[in-house]
Parts: sequence; structure tokens; C-alpha cells
Amino acid sequence: MKQFVLPIRVYYEDTDVGGVVYYANYLRYFERARTEWLRALGFEQESLLRSENFAFAARSAQCEYYKSARLDDLLTIVSEITELGRAQIVFAQRAERNGELLVDARMRIASFNPERGKAVAMPKTIHDVLKTLVKTSV
Repeated sequence: MKQFVLPIRVYYEDTDVGGVVYYANYLRYFERARTEWLRALGFEQESLLRSENFAFAARSAQCEYYKSARLDDLLTIVSEITELGRAQIVFAQRAERNGELLVDARMRIASFNPERGKAVAMPKTIHDVLKTLVKTSV
């Protein structure tokens, strides 16, 4: 599972008056895919917050927009981990429609303690699982 794929349908609420997906909504799609990947790996974010006082937050986002998605399109959000540190993860994520690249993104996600508002090392159990999923360059 070095790659996670999440299908997402474009709804009216995702679009502007012309029926085109509003650019910031791709960030929501990417967030949803990362959350569902963690869930598939057995890590519920609510549980991590409650039991470990630990959460993930976006630190930076770089997006290239190539083509627009439209109302009712079925998109595929593809996520891969390209870098993993003790307190951050870098994801390569993309939105596709029928194999055609629409948006390409690099998301840097920090792990932090919400009470203290400071970066912390992620729990070893999560780090050990994510370490096995890092995509290596060829």
C-alpha cells in the first residue's frame, strides 16, 4: 500500500458558478485522502488526539493546476509518501480524471501537540508503519 487511491465525486458545493471545481477544494480532497489512508492503516485521528494528544497539520502546500474538474466528475486522488521525518511527512498527491492529471501537489504535514501548539515527534507506532510506505526513487 505504498500508494493510496481515493475516488471522489465532484458535487455542486465543490464548484463555482461555472460548474468548475474551486481551486482550494483540491486541498480538501487531498486532506480527505490522507485522513482515509491513516484510517485504512488503523489510525483514527480523533483517537490519536484523545489518547496521545497528537495531531497532524498542514505546514506547506505546493500545487500545480493543469486542468479543471467539473460538476459530477469522478476524480481519483492518489497519495504517496515521499519523505518521512520524526515530526513531518511529505506527501506527493495528485487529482486525476480517467488517468488524466488535473492537479499535482506536494504537501508537507507536521506532527504536533495541539495543547502546546508545538511540533513533536509522531508516536513510534505510526512512524514505524509510515516508514514502510515511503516511496523510494528509482
